[in-house]
Amino acid sequence: MKDNSIPLLSSRSVEDLIKDIECLTQEIQELYTQDDIPFTIGWSGGKDSTAVLQLVWNAISKLPVEKRLKNIYVITNDTLVENPIVSSWVKKSLERMVIAAKEQNMPIETHLTHPTPQESFWSCLIGKGYPAPRRRFRWCTERLKINPTDSFIRQVIRENGEVILVLGTRKAESTSRAKNMEKHRAWRVRDRINTNPNRPNSLIYLPIEDWRTDEVWLYLMQWENPWGNDNKDLFSMYRGATADNECPLVIDTSTPSCGDSRFGCWVCTMVSQDKSMEAMIQNDEEKEWMQPLLDIRNELDIENDRDKRDFRRIWGNVHLFERNVDGEISVEPVPGPYTKYWREHWLRRVLEAQTQVRKTAPPEMQDITLITTEELSEIRRIWLEEKHEFEDSLPRIYQEVTGEPFKDPRPGADATTLGLGF
Repeated sequence: MKDNSIPLLSSRSVEDLIKDIECLTQEIQELYTQDDIPFTIGWSGGKDSTAVLQLVWNAISKLPVEKRLKNIYVITNDTLVENPIVSSWVKKSLERMVIAAKEQNMPIETHLTHPTPQESFWSCLIGKGYPAPRRRFRWCTERLKINPTDSFIRQVIRENGEVILVLGTRKAESTSRAKNMEKHRAWRVRDRINTNPNRPNSLIYLPIEDWRTDEVWLYLMQWENPWGNDNKDLFSMYRGATADNECPLVIDTSTPSCGDSRFGCWVCTMVSQDKSMEAMIQNDEEKEWMQPLLDIRNELDIENDRDKRDFRRIWGNVHLFERNVDGEISVEPVPGPYTKYWREHWLRRVLEAQTQVRKTAPPEMQDITLITTEELSEIRRIWLEEKHEFEDSLPRIYQEVTGEPFKDPRPGADATTLGLGF
């Protein structure tokens, strides 16, 4: 029988971890007080970024109030297609951080970023017709994750001249992550601190880069969360996202851990399957309401979607290539964006799922939004102004699915059909 308890280490490893935390506390305090460069902590709500934020918070709270002069920005990015359970956890946690920081006289500010309506997942897929992301056309990461956070970081640099980015990246996460971190050691200026080759005037600080997964969990379980979260809830969320709803007793690095769970966008087609959401639905009857989201994700993730896509590229030009199927050579057009039929199909599917989960989700999740009004307005604009689909089908589809009229927030949109005068 498997042990559901919290991961533990040997007593010797615990002693080593305590010493490491003491050294890190001193290091963080020195880094914080030696200059005026603000900290920006990338916090996703996951175990690694939570451990880093907790380390920094606890270290700075030990300083006298008069020395807590530098701002600490906690930045979280919401792609608008996050796993709903994780997204809810993050938003509630940010609210607790604001209250706790004020009560404890901590110079911590929280910032929740998100992509613009023009660059959101649904505006690109349903509006422009971009196919579901693939390794050769990974259009989502920059638009949904990099651009929103980069915009905030650039703002901090403009206001302060420099910034120290504090991240929870660890070598033990994966072999590829370890290789990438090793490559960036060329820009190392001191232990755990690199210059950032992609963003001038910024340093990257990686306090737990050498920690193992079991060390992360031990720290989270044994050291109190300073903003009032219960880290056991975080542990339970990870455990619920594993196939067997179990987190084994971790005794060495060969033991599997629930830390291998991956929370990400519920629409992600960059992985073969969304194991975390599948496990949540399988392990907990109260999470079965997420099944419509998983159905859409699986419907998007098909090996060959050529029949759903236009023979023209997005700007109307046609590119031909030689295709070899079982030795048969044919000259075919490079598939372009989703056709009008399929873009309208995906719109219906998302609106249907949103309508359904609002009825079946638990009370605290019944205001869930899968596609925002601003995104719908942008999709409508794209269909009219860029696709020249003058029948203006979005309001009709919206009313057919939801039973309510679509209220476009764009000024004058309904009166003049987005300024096209018909």
